[in-house]
Amino acid sequence: MLLGGFNRMKYQGNNPKRRVATHGYYTERELAGFATARYRGAGHHKTKPADYDFDPPVAPRPSKSVCDDKRIVKKAEAVQLFRAGVRRGLVSTYMVGEQSPLPKYAWAVDEQGEVYEAKLGGDLRSYHGYRLQEDERAMREWVVEEWKRREV
Repeated sequence: MLLGGFNRMKYQGNNPKRRVATHGYYTERELAGFATARYRGAGHHKTKPADYDFDPPVAPRPSKSVCDDKRIVKKAEAVQLFRAGVRRGLVSTYMVGEQSPLPKYAWAVDEQGEVYEAKLGGDLRSYHGYRLQEDERAMREWVVEEWKRREV
């Protein structure tokens, strides 16, 4: 499968819910609407509370990846990364049925080249994020490549 207007293969991965929309899959208007979604973070993806005002402050789960294992990511930066990823169209094609008008996932890359994945929460209105770990190398590399390609 070719990726939108780009002549290369699309990263598929093994989880169809995490498939990234091809370039142009969503209209600019749809992406602008997605970008207004709330980013609130989640204490189970943090080891340090930073400025998120979680209650309890943090509650990292051993089975969850954390976003602050390399550095603290403040909320304003996390929101900016989320919105930048959505504007570039780095969102999943999967939506949670008819229950939500939002993509399940969004991806972004920070200034250090770290890849973050935001996931729609159980309330179907807000996102939380985490850094993709080194064992997801193929996905990380693919997102970095697309991040550069889809620069807005």
